[in-house]
Amino acid sequence: MSNALTLRLPQELIEWLDESARKTGLSRGSIIRMELERARRSSTIRFLGLAGAVEGPLDLSMGKGFSRK
Repeated sequence: MSNALTLRLPQELIEWLDESARKTGLSRGSIIRMELERARRSSTIRFLGLAGAVEGPLDLSMGKGFSRK
């Protein structure tokens, strides 16, 4: 592997990852790569298809505390 990626994960996800690694004998990196590949191959859900999707006003500067008055 020639590329590295650093992730900050919540404690509950780290615990799940550690438990999965212990049960399977795989490294945490191997499990993450397998899950990313599975998500990429999924035909029903596009990986990160909704990344950046936000509900609310189009102009977020008009929200509370950011009024242009």
